[in-house]
Amino acid sequence: MKRTEIGTSIKKAKLLLDRSEIVSIPTETVYGLAANGNNKQAIAKIYAAKKRPLSNPLILHYKDASSAFKDVTIVPKDAETLAENFWPGPLTMLLPKKQTIPDSVTAGKKRVAIRVPQHKLCQALLETLAYPLAAPSANLYGRISPTSPAHVKEQLNKRIPYILDGGICEKGIESTIIGFENDTPIIYRLGSISIEEIEACIQKNILLKNKPENNQEVLTSGMVKHHYAPNTIMLSIAEKHEGKNLENCGFIGFDTLHPDFPNENQFLLDENGNLDAAAKELYRAFHIMDTKKFSSIYIQFLPDIGIGKAVNDRIKRAIQKYNS
Repeated sequence: MKRTEIGTSIKKAKLLLDRSEIVSIPTETVYGLAANGNNKQAIAKIYAAKKRPLSNPLILHYKDASSAFKDVTIVPKDAETLAENFWPGPLTMLLPKKQTIPDSVTAGKKRVAIRVPQHKLCQALLETLAYPLAAPSANLYGRISPTSPAHVKEQLNKRIPYILDGGICEKGIESTIIGFENDTPIIYRLGSISIEEIEACIQKNILLKNKPENNQEVLTSGMVKHHYAPNTIMLSIAEKHEGKNLENCGFIGFDTLHPDFPNENQFLLDENGNLDAAAKELYRAFHIMDTKKFSSIYIQFLPDIGIGKAVNDRIKRAIQKYNS
């Protein structure tokens, strides 16, 4: 394949998607790798380009809630309430699918992940299409999620034909994924909308099931044990590092430089201690620090509140790659 092109043409993106090709699209969370969600041939290209296991389901993206709910068999009242409050936006719902949804989207499972993205360019593209877009993150499987066109091209150059350039992603962390088991709301992936926000919206306590239980199958995106990882070894700053030579080690911190590391080896997510701003910078920090060829990267966890929980989840999964 030729070098991947970056551009802003919705017309070109639509043309490629209509031809069963794959295109990277901007969303408010991270860049996605999109294909016609009704076309098995196109969906297969997503898995191949990402080197993604066929057992790991995808998310379908729609232009509006009405279109999304037409592809599921049951819409709980809480799902309607969440859609009214958070769509368009970074919330994905896992609901029972209609038979018209290809099994390759759901990895053969009975529920499908659906959402309505908030990014204006993505919305404009969806308005031109007669089908939803299946789209996981536009990166190689298990690697750092992309929040800019450059991040996508770094990993998928010559593997996909086109990146629709929508600038830097506003949120920087994937969507929250919620489903329902016997009317109980369950979070399967922590994301850009916090547990606290969802509980306040539906006035219910939420259970967290964001990893497979007893080696069960992955139910939806983002549940695998290690994920989002740079090539450089990543370690928690809480691990013992005293006495080690840190001259060739990096440090990603929240809002304060660490005295044990050279200043030029450090990246602060937000000097003002803003959790939303820190979340937006997380994957960019991963990408930048990974290019510096450190022997290892130490990282600090954020306060475990609000979106900080989702950021900490990503950090844990990145670290887990080197602890498993």
